[in-house]
Amino acid sequence: MTNDNRQMTRTVDARGLACPKPVLLTSEALEEADRVITIVDNEAARQNVSRLAQSRGYTVTVEQKGDGIYLTLAKREAQKAREEPSAASGVVLFIASDILGRGDNVELGSLLMHSFLNTLAALTSRPESIIFMNNGVKLVTEGSAVLGELKQLESQGIEILACGTCLSRLELMDKIAVGQVSNMYTLADTLLKAKKVVAL
Repeated sequence: MTNDNRQMTRTVDARGLACPKPVLLTSEALEEADRVITIVDNEAARQNVSRLAQSRGYTVTVEQKGDGIYLTLAKREAQKAREEPSAASGVVLFIASDILGRGDNVELGSLLMHSFLNTLAALTSRPESIIFMNNGVKLVTEGSAVLGELKQLESQGIEILACGTCLSRLELMDKIAVGQVSNMYTLADTLLKAKKVVAL
């Protein structure tokens, strides 16, 4: 259904706004205009807005200016992209801890997590995405014992998403070694579109 009230261009000034506000504001603007210019002031916001635009079928042009990063989102079969079922309808693995299990033995929990991810890479049935939140983001950072397994999974086409807020709170934002820094909008959208969510 077309909307006769759609504007040609909308500008969203998202500078200084915390995640996921830039993505939410851009998403609202995309419902009202065929062309959106979003202004952000950090790399994480640039990546998050770009991923949103691409998932909606928009092209993204990035221009670095003195007062911010300007992302121009242009319509490209966007309506068709919204109407078609999402391709991300498979299994999503949700990992919220850096150990597997609920026991007090951290060493055993770490060993089990390592074994699980190593086994996962060898299975024919794999998740489409793996989401890391809370202490789980430690697994995607420098020094993690499972980096090799996660890089192998990523090379097999599995999307690795790490909560940006979690990385920031744990002071690990600059230590991420595999996957993408993501935001709550993308994480929630991925979980809700999944055919099945498996939480460890």
